[in-house]
Amino acid sequence: MKKILITGKDSYIGVSFENYIRQFDGYSVETVDMIDGSWRNMSFAQYDVVFHVAGIAHSDFGKVSEERKSIYYKVNTDLAIETAEKAKAEGVKQFVFMSSASVYGDSAPMGINKLITKDTQLSPSNCYGDSKMQAEKGLQLLKDNSFMVVVLRPPMIYGENCKGNYPTLSKFAKKLPIFPYVQNERSMLYVGNLTEFIKLMIDNNEDGVFFPQNAEYANTSELVKSISQVHNKKIIIVKGFSWALKIMSKFTDLVNKAFGNLTYDMELSEYKCNYRKYSLKESIEKTEVQ
Repeated sequence: MKKILITGKDSYIGVSFENYIRQFDGYSVETVDMIDGSWRNMSFAQYDVVFHVAGIAHSDFGKVSEERKSIYYKVNTDLAIETAEKAKAEGVKQFVFMSSASVYGDSAPMGINKLITKDTQLSPSNCYGDSKMQAEKGLQLLKDNSFMVVVLRPPMIYGENCKGNYPTLSKFAKKLPIFPYVQNERSMLYVGNLTEFIKLMIDNNEDGVFFPQNAEYANTSELVKSISQVHNKKIIIVKGFSWALKIMSKFTDLVNKAFGNLTYDMELSEYKCNYRKYSLKESIEKTEVQ
């Protein structure tokens, strides 16, 4: 029986993983709230794995106050390291940490490719990405033969009832009669593929940095078209708007977040076991039909 503790209550990824792993025999899973500090008084000794999902997501655009920056580091960095230190001291064998592709910076602007390979250096462009990077560095100092650390750097995660950029694209797909075509590529990760990957990390007692992603890159315009098709709605994808979007991108980061380029080299994401249970098309259908 593998005993798993999820640190971070009501997290989208944490809840998704808990619901998934409960389908299988041989696992016991519990979740603890990290907000009030009472977790410091509980024992981690009974657990084999701590899956740390507590954190502040990147939701700030433009100038961020120093007070807000300090919260990112307090939660995303300090809390993660403190939790791992407690886990190690109390005999937990494996610590799984949710990092982010943001440790490599923002998406490249429209028309410019950004392919992350094994040789790409970390270069966060905001306090969210830097707070995740600093957490990774602190966690790596804790690992040894008796304490394994798994760092996951996923791209954009989406799925049923998700938050973030995907729901915005879904709204566009269901409401707009036309949508601009932009030639771009993005790595994405369906939550159903992610939860299987996390299970494999635990099953195989893994240690190291991993880059799970779907087996296919996504194009924003084609993604919107696919979503509209699930809802039996016709949307016309129109070429020729790239110039206008490029102008808009100079005034708002939202354009590059939607139409910019950011991909992981597929070789980075290969694993000895198949975790990609759903294709891009299948995952969109499962996300949209609820």
